[in-house]
Amino acid sequence: MHKRNAAVQELSDADISRIIEMAWEDRTAFEAIEAQFGLNESGVVHLMRLHMRPSSFRMWRKRMAGRVTKHAVLRGANLLRHRAAHTRQ
Repeated sequence: MHKRNAAVQELSDADISRIIEMAWEDRTAFEAIEAQFGLNESGVVHLMRLHMRPSSFRMWRKRMAGRVTKHAVLRGANLLRHRAAHTRQ
């Protein structure tokens, strides 16, 4: 069995659902998913491919292509933490 498949199979349904939710969020970096669930970017892509309809997967990949907020290294310091505009700084 491929290492990536084994990692995905060890996840609970709740974990898979949360990873998919985090992957769709613009501000959640792949590194955050890796820290929490142990799946790197290619593992997340593999999971998304397995658990989404093909059209939804293509839409997600198109949306993620070139999005700097999905990679912690490419993000600016102002994107490290989300803060609502109406809260005190």
